[in-house]
Amino acid sequence: MIKPDCRFCLANELLTDTPLYRLAQFFILGSIDPDRAHQVMIVPYRHIETPFCLNADEWAEIGEALNIARKHLEPADPNGFTVGWNVGATAGQTVFHAHLHVFARFKGEPSEGFGIHSLLR
Repeated sequence: MIKPDCRFCLANELLTDTPLYRLAQFFILGSIDPDRAHQVMIVPYRHIETPFCLNADEWAEIGEALNIARKHLEPADPNGFTVGWNVGATAGQTVFHAHLHVFARFKGEPSEGFGIHSLLR
């Protein structure tokens, strides 16, 4: 399913970047935000607004997508990772096509020791 004007629906050709990896159910994007160079997003091909709408095939592949994301970020030598979904405008979702954020975390960063809340504010 494709939603017109959704920049994460690949058929719309609205992305300014190219997926780093393609799986059967998901593609993985690097960050275009210079302040978040060590972040990727796991995005389902199918247009759904929230992870609550993922189907069984998508859930079955999410682990593989997370492992690929981790391996992609490992050369930066992170000390940890923060993984999370924003679901709904109140929770900070700005693109209403479900996508899972994977942040590499480092000792000495300003938000060291703080969880996902510190990254999404």
